[in-house]
Amino acid sequence: MFLREHPFCVICEQEGRLTPATVVDHIVPHKGNYELFWDVRKWQPLCKQCHDRKTAKEDGGFGRLVRG
Repeated sequence: MFLREHPFCVICEQEGRLTPATVVDHIVPHKGNYELFWDVRKWQPLCKQCHDRKTAKEDGGFGRLVRG
């Protein structure tokens, strides 16, 4: 439903391109926080490429480390 209402990637739009959004991104990483996860005010529409690039940057470029 969110992507129907926000169909274009906000990062691409800022760069002058209209790219369909395919991912609902959490502007602030929720890190398992249930309330933050479902806070629609902190969501943004992104294309997969922009989402992957943003996630890699936030996670240090190699994805999340799983510790156990």
